[in-house]
Amino acid sequence: MLRELCLVNAKIVTPFSVIEGHVHIQDGKIAHVEAGPLPSLHLQNGCTVEDCQGDYLIPGLVELHTDNLEKHMMPRPKVIWPSAKSAFLAHDAQLAAAGITTVFDSVCIGETQDKGRYPMLKMAVKAFDECAHEDDMRVDHRLHLRCELNDPNMWDMFEPLAQSAGLQLVSLMDHTPGQRQWRNTDAYRTYYSTSKMWSEEEFAETVAILQERQRRYTPLHTRMVMEFCAQRNLPMASHDDTTTMDVDDALKMGIGISEFPTTLEAAQHAHAHGMTVLMGSPNVVRGQSHSGNVSALEIARAGWLGGLSSDYVPASLLHGAFVLHQQAGLSLPAAIALVTKNNADAVGLKDRGAIAPGLRADMVRVALRGDLPVVRRVLVQGQLVF
Repeated sequence: MLRELCLVNAKIVTPFSVIEGHVHIQDGKIAHVEAGPLPSLHLQNGCTVEDCQGDYLIPGLVELHTDNLEKHMMPRPKVIWPSAKSAFLAHDAQLAAAGITTVFDSVCIGETQDKGRYPMLKMAVKAFDECAHEDDMRVDHRLHLRCELNDPNMWDMFEPLAQSAGLQLVSLMDHTPGQRQWRNTDAYRTYYSTSKMWSEEEFAETVAILQERQRRYTPLHTRMVMEFCAQRNLPMASHDDTTTMDVDDALKMGIGISEFPTTLEAAQHAHAHGMTVLMGSPNVVRGQSHSGNVSALEIARAGWLGGLSSDYVPASLLHGAFVLHQQAGLSLPAAIALVTKNNADAVGLKDRGAIAPGLRADMVRVALRGDLPVVRRVLVQGQLVF
């Protein structure tokens, strides 16, 4: 294991500025961050030196919500990959290549429409635990359980999976048509039109059934999950807040993260009350939401954006930060903080998220090709993983 490393000739993105200088890493932590060339003392002590050739050096990205594991576990609809561990390791390698050094793998517990996820849940969490135990992972993985509150079977699935030692974040979701993301039921119908060919009568009946399920199960499951998280002091996130009432409900439950608010009013209200407003970086890169919700760029320009999540495209996290710098008027340190320090702070990880003495040496060397950031090297606790 490499004990001492010096990264020189780098544009170092600190929490407050960009400095041209060098970083000294010792025993997996950042020892010094200084402007200018490397003092000869370090060379005399036998420190391994890497010339960054003027590239940017940023903290390792912190990802709070990615569905990417599901893509590897289920590469086609209702097709479960036979080796959950190989799927997990492929997912892990993809994250490292995207510059993500800490990830909260989101696993969906429950469904509104049957997507065939049920069989893979235990496999995914088992693979997570096995890879962690065997130290086979390149980056630091945590578990994020996404609870579909209106599913009658949600709690029966949640309880055994929640025993994983890696569980560190829980989010509350309700995709019932007629509210939140699907306040417009026509949009809900359009979204599922590739797999559901409802007649008018069938669609109306489906909506009525789902709304009755919500009335019966959502309040019960909300209370059960809240009590579980309170007992274990787990951070919680709300999902698809659409109105100020949705945000107020989350605040009453002590929730600190508003994931993917769908409207400007919800984002503004969440930000004003101290919640971390987490938006999707694919929304930033594309310039719009894939489901017709509010643009993350609008929220950033208004000053309400607290963090970014790659959601369904790992490579978009780094790209999105640079788009915010280039198009939304954010300084580069402020834009990078949205994918590093802010996310780490939102879940209580104080040992990472910035290039500063004493923190973990999780870092990404980034070259710009035009406006596109390209990952050149990735370090996790000072060790090369990509």
